[in-house]
Amino acid sequence: MSELTPIPLPLLLRRAFLEYQQGGKIFDLPANKFFRGLKDLDTSVICNGHRASTPLGPAAGPHDQLAQNIVLCWLGGARIIELKTVQVQDDLKIPRPCIDAANVGYNVEWSQELKLDQSLREYVSAAMFLEVLKDSHLLGEGFPGTWGDTIFDMSVGYNLEGIRSPRVSAWIQLMKNAAPIIDDLRTGFDGPFDAYRDLPFPSRISDTITLSTFHGCPADEIEAIVYHLLTEMDVHVCVKLNPTLLGREPVEHLLHDVLGYQEIQCSPEAFDHDLQFDEALDLVPRLQAIAKAHGKHFSVKFSNTLVVKNHKSYFQEDVMYLSGPPLHVITMNLVKKFRESLGAAVPISFSAGIDASNFSSAVAMNLAPVTTCTDLLRPGGYARLSRYMANLADQMREVGASNIEEFILQYRGQAAEARAQAAAGTAASAVAAAGLLNTPLLVAEATRNPRYGWERNKGVPRKIGSNLWYYDCINCDKCVPVCPNDAIFTYEAPVDVVQYDNFEQSPDGIRRIPGGLLKLIKEHQIANYADACNECGNCDVLCPEEGGPFIAKPRFFGSLETWQRYGRWNGFYIEYAGDRKTLHGTVAGKTFMLIVDRAADRSWFDDGERQIEICLSTGQVLDMGGAARVDMAHYQHLKLLLESVSSPKSIHFANIAGLSIQEKIVGNRTSPVEG
Repeated sequence: MSELTPIPLPLLLRRAFLEYQQGGKIFDLPANKFFRGLKDLDTSVICNGHRASTPLGPAAGPHDQLAQNIVLCWLGGARIIELKTVQVQDDLKIPRPCIDAANVGYNVEWSQELKLDQSLREYVSAAMFLEVLKDSHLLGEGFPGTWGDTIFDMSVGYNLEGIRSPRVSAWIQLMKNAAPIIDDLRTGFDGPFDAYRDLPFPSRISDTITLSTFHGCPADEIEAIVYHLLTEMDVHVCVKLNPTLLGREPVEHLLHDVLGYQEIQCSPEAFDHDLQFDEALDLVPRLQAIAKAHGKHFSVKFSNTLVVKNHKSYFQEDVMYLSGPPLHVITMNLVKKFRESLGAAVPISFSAGIDASNFSSAVAMNLAPVTTCTDLLRPGGYARLSRYMANLADQMREVGASNIEEFILQYRGQAAEARAQAAAGTAASAVAAAGLLNTPLLVAEATRNPRYGWERNKGVPRKIGSNLWYYDCINCDKCVPVCPNDAIFTYEAPVDVVQYDNFEQSPDGIRRIPGGLLKLIKEHQIANYADACNECGNCDVLCPEEGGPFIAKPRFFGSLETWQRYGRWNGFYIEYAGDRKTLHGTVAGKTFMLIVDRAADRSWFDDGERQIEICLSTGQVLDMGGAARVDMAHYQHLKLLLESVSSPKSIHFANIAGLSIQEKIVGNRTSPVEG
């Protein structure tokens, strides 16, 4: 099993620029799915004193752990990025598979899979990438303009001891002032990217934290953590709370009686040990007062995932974490219960089953940010984000609103009553009053909406009974966008039947003898970039065929080191040196090496026992390495793979290091294009 290995920032930039200029995509997301602002509409919100151009963001999870993921979210319109939760114990072995989004959504993934220093560099790299993207005008003059304001929100866990540890404390401080990391990353800006080396990258990546705690974390420890973050770390704080706050009976009533998910059984221990609702009512106002006294903002997030018993065979653990449609209804009802007790005085961030259809309703409840996760694991992946903001724009125009505040006031016609409450001093503002008035209406609509029920969500992706193999599949390409890390990629191979010869040593020299056929039916092929693959299993869940693209397809690594460590059954690494390319490969546990030098018209093939030399133009073996007979099947297979994957017809992580670059002026900056 391989582990995530972050891709260096220079390679991310090379790929993004070349891919966009050649094919109108960035990390496989097509340009028509980029968020380019909404004419005459202001969708900005203020969170923790900072402005974000949209209230949309990814929830802390698989879509914001690596730099390319964060960039993809941003391109889709996310402007409040809740980064993947980090903790002091950064050597966890996450079970595999860890995601099951076949229908409602389950996972067993709950913390970062990178080391703390790796997570830091990924988040800083993402922030720098966005600054380069803005400055380059690659996506057009004036882009993103006023639509680029972005908030990076740290997420840390899970207990006071870990958060107060020197390593996590230092990590937070570096997120607040990342100048040393930025200066180090600048050194990689060379060649066509040299023009961006001295950009004034903002050193403050984030000064806000969403706190995640272990299930069962007591109220006094939550309070101690928040106090530490507010006073010692000098950050704004949002506390993520669990859906168990709603109570076991209401949750089970919604799951079983209202929504019809009879197979989902809650974990009684979670309800017994988690923070209780009356404890939250006592704790939250006190924490808000502490924050105010220290000049900071305090908010809560509804909600974390719901712990349920594992009734399926996909995971090995006894419990798993529920997300998606049923969690949306549960969490909406929790927001209603919370606001019935505390009003609208406490800002609320929302994450539970958010998709393009309900995003606007959550915004109309004065919730911000509104974050999503499970929906992006479905077909389309990050491209699904484009509908979130498009639907919000449609509904804003429908009610005659030009900004988010007007939208909240007018969404259900609450403007007059909300303004009256604000004038009477019974609400902090008209918007707060309108959000509060909208809440019971929209919660009731969601609760009775059949789209969240079992009948609408019981289906699973259809399997067609065939098996994946190295080459060829049904070419649906569903696996490419559903990978959060863009680890599945496509490449083009020649459709051909190659009749090749074998060779044997004779008294007269090396002679050809009958060989075999290498037959490729389809030009369009799929492979896996293993350094960016954490084997979460989501591509397998959505694939119509059996075997899993991340297992059955060729797996390419980003370095000789990662190939040697993780590619010992099925894995490849391509080394680029001018006209000379070297493919290190392992097929079914047997190791090979192929060197192709076009300038020298030679290739060398090593099967672990001997090295043979071949003339590329004639296919003639020139040196058999002492063998009496040579079977060329493996050579032909690896040569085809090397030439196809390294070809510039498709741009991906496995070939970007080998593509030539020349300079071209885009806007007022020098940026790279394929040479």
